Amino acid sequence: MGQNVTAQILHHALIVAHGQPSDPAPAEADLAVLAAAVASHLPGWSVTSATLADPAALIRAVHGAAEGFVYPMFMADGWFTTTHLPERLAAAGAANWRILAPFGLDPDVQALTVKIAREATMNQSISAEVLLAAHGSFRSTAPSDVAYAMVRHLMAAGTTHVEAGFIDQSPQIAEVARNFGPNAICLPFFAAKGGHVIDDLPQALAEAGFLGRLLPPVGLDPRVPGLIANALSTALRHAPSAATG
Repeated sequence: MGQNVTAQILHHALIVAHGQPSDPAPAEADLAVLAAAVASHLPGWSVTSATLADPAALIRAVHGAAEGFVYPMFMADGWFTTTHLPERLAAAGAANWRILAPFGLDPDVQALTVKIAREATMNQSISAEVLLAAHGSFRSTAPSDVAYAMVRHLMAAGTTHVEAGFIDQSPQIAEVARNFGPNAICLPFFAAKGGHVIDDLPQALAEAGFLGRLLPPVGLDPRVPGLIANALSTALRHAPSAATG
């Protein structure tokens, strides 16, 4: 006689992103797909998702779980991850959930970024050129600090010419893109494919007359779900018992 067995949920995780306040649904859907992919690596886990742009999404995502882990799909620490997100979690009754380091600060993600650049340029007969496109901020140096650290990682890995250009600070992408030849790649150091990646980045490259190749954002690489799953598993191994249920 067959037996219907429901897998026991032992641990809870939430993947959270900024989202698009003017149109939250597409980003919510994309993040749900990512959460499902991460969950496929983590038997016994419930992996939910929410964007901060949807006021009700985070409440739904943590409902019924007193403790868990939050993985921020952000490229840097800042007000959203250090102040706004904890406040939103507390308001949702999830003050005991543990917030991990953001996506862009994960050493495995930084190593993946180097690997993506190397894979994209390995067949070139000339020196590799990489334009690292990032968000930046006119209000905080945290986003650019992460991007410039990534530039240093790429240079240490042997990239001959690498520069960072930004959406929301100087030097802007259109300005930096003019320094690159037709064999260059533009690598978007972004966690998702929001409006900046879909609209602003191509427009800036077109304005500069950039003839190189535009890659997908780092966050869309198919290896990312496995890296996030690894970060959650590592957090669980090092967590006090209060965050493991």
